[in-house]
Amino acid sequence: MTISLPIPPSFDGYSQETIPTWDQPTTASHSRVIAAAIDLLSQGESLLTSLDAKAYGLRAEAVFNASIGGHYRHCLDHFSCLMHGTSTGLVDYDHRERDRRLEQDPSYALRATRELLLELRGIDPEVLNDAVVARCEVSYEPGNSPVTKSSLGREWVYAIAHGIHHYAMISVIARLQNVVLPENFGVAPSTVAHNKGTSGN
Repeated sequence: MTISLPIPPSFDGYSQETIPTWDQPTTASHSRVIAAAIDLLSQGESLLTSLDAKAYGLRAEAVFNASIGGHYRHCLDHFSCLMHGTSTGLVDYDHRERDRRLEQDPSYALRATRELLLELRGIDPEVLNDAVVARCEVSYEPGNSPVTKSSLGREWVYAIAHGIHHYAMISVIARLQNVVLPENFGVAPSTVAHNKGTSGN
């Protein structure tokens, strides 16, 4: 049996002049990436100010027995790996801190979030052009973790998309507790843009 996969759209809405090439300046794109990372952490900041320790650490059996704090700590760990990689050239996702205080104490997580925000706001967008080596285990088989060549910009894009995915899981756990969430929390920006387009806005 042959399965026909949908053909993805090709740069719909873009003129040939706006499709990036390797030799074009990327400062504007990188500024947008940093702004997106700041927006994501700012959403986290808003969430944390509305939660007590019980709601933050409560494990939801219906959602893989996970907690808001567990998902949020996981996101912060990835952002911290990137901050470390900015100065070392190695983004090592396998050696995350996994600080249990970050998943149990919303006040502690809030301080860590604000520290990351402060660092992010001081980043020169040009830094995202820097080449890095990324290490991340992706296999269940024993062996050394894959190491790939990348750039800080590409890793930040990954961390943001990864964070949105975990925010979506957080939103499910939060709604089970009737927690009010920031607007568009856990919703992909492309989905928000698409919905605005189809609604005539």
